[in-house]
Amino acid sequence: MAPILKPEVLEQLLIFQQNELTEYHIYQRLARRVKEEHNQQLLQRIATDELRHHNLYQKYTQQKVKPRRWQIFKYYWIARLFGLTFGLKLMERGEERAHQAYQRLNTEAEIPELKQIAAEEEEHEHQLLNLITEERLNYVSSIVLGLNDALVELTGTLAGLTFALQNTKLIALTGLITGVAASFSMGASEYLSTKAEGNDSDESLKSALYTWAAYILTVICLILPYLLAGDYFLALTLTLLVAVLIIMVFNFYLAVAKDLSFQKRFLEMTAISLGVAALSFFIGYLIRTFMGIEI
Repeated sequence: MAPILKPEVLEQLLIFQQNELTEYHIYQRLARRVKEEHNQQLLQRIATDELRHHNLYQKYTQQKVKPRRWQIFKYYWIARLFGLTFGLKLMERGEERAHQAYQRLNTEAEIPELKQIAAEEEEHEHQLLNLITEERLNYVSSIVLGLNDALVELTGTLAGLTFALQNTKLIALTGLITGVAASFSMGASEYLSTKAEGNDSDESLKSALYTWAAYILTVICLILPYLLAGDYFLALTLTLLVAVLIIMVFNFYLAVAKDLSFQKRFLEMTAISLGVAALSFFIGYLIRTFMGIEI
């Protein structure tokens, strides 16, 4: 017979029970969709653990709960669109709050299995999810190369062109030509670099494509304000804001998927990109002033 629980303990256990059932459905749905057998078995194992945790809580609460449908929908599609590792690690970040709740409840005396559940959830987050294999994470260095290079080069180029040309359409045209040419150059350099490291042609080509795609997408995002805004200073301001936003989003993705420090990488990339932009703007001012060019 289950022990009689205090109302606040029962309320918290019902939340845990619902969380476990929700995560069971997420892992189960993803396990049915993935193609890689290794990932499928791993997800199925975690789903089985989550269902067992739910059943254990139900034994003590003596109540049935329904899964959170919105959470299932949200994390399922985040994992499908942005990768299993990112989606599931983002979801498992909520388990940190659950671990704190376990400690606050201090119910080990009433529910001996609670400590084991906490240990298994820790294993899900720090061990099992790191075993998931994903192509996009294998080529993350190529993506970082394309993204960083585009941010530093193009923010600097656009800042310099802004003061030198002072015409949004002309700046956009010049920046686009420069960016597209540089993207192919970066892709080719990445291909030759990875090939020289002993990788086969297919892997080198994939690395090159990831670098090129990251570069060209960044170029488009940075050029867009000059095509939409009439004032060149406004366009430059928007471009710098877009650059910071790209840095923030990408580093958040890396921080979750690769367990890296968000703040350190974000501040470092932002300082480099904005520093180069400021220097290039000043150089553009000097060139326009000393050469006496008027457009």
